[in-house]
Amino acid sequence: MNSYQPLPVGARTGAPSTVQGHRVLRNTYLLLSMTLLFSAATAGFAVVTQAPPMHWLLMLVGMFGLLFLTMKLRNSAWGLASVFAFTGFMGYTLGPVLSRYLALPGGGELVMGAMGLTGLIFLSLSAYVLVSRRDFSFMGGFLFVGLIVALVASLAAMFFSVPGLHVAVSAMVVMLMSGFILYDTSSILHGGETNYIMATVALYLDIFNLFTSLLQLLGILGSDD
Repeated sequence: MNSYQPLPVGARTGAPSTVQGHRVLRNTYLLLSMTLLFSAATAGFAVVTQAPPMHWLLMLVGMFGLLFLTMKLRNSAWGLASVFAFTGFMGYTLGPVLSRYLALPGGGELVMGAMGLTGLIFLSLSAYVLVSRRDFSFMGGFLFVGLIVALVASLAAMFFSVPGLHVAVSAMVVMLMSGFILYDTSSILHGGETNYIMATVALYLDIFNLFTSLLQLLGILGSDD
């Protein structure tokens, strides 16, 4: 999932927008690093306490409820508390998934490999946007359609036993989240997203979905079944 918002026309030109974009980007990266650490801490807590998987309905209500709350509070100081609640909740729901992978032979290396690849992809793509200063707003429509296709394919993978469909969906999400990293970073840099709380949420979701998809992809490819 991701927060897709088209960039306003004319928001990417002029020195003031550039200065504002760099300021929002700095604040976003600072908040993103803190929320990622907090999310990792709640995930670690869930692993250590052997928390059971959360019911899917409760997980959806908590996730979308906290996301909506963060959007409503994005222009107030309470937005910071809300974004930490959201990312902490997401980390906690990830804990049981990590526990399942860690219980596999070589599970620790699998998780660390997915984490390392996630960091490498995010840093490389972000650096490319910052150095090239390219505007990737043209990718918005394609990425939005891609999300819908991925969602339909993931539902099909849940209900139908189609060989290779899980691999295809995971690979598709990896590509989509890589595209969203380019898109969201470009949006911040060029003034399309001026709220660093929402910018943090967008990049956090890119990283979260990228990591879980890489974890699933590596787990499937490394399985003997």
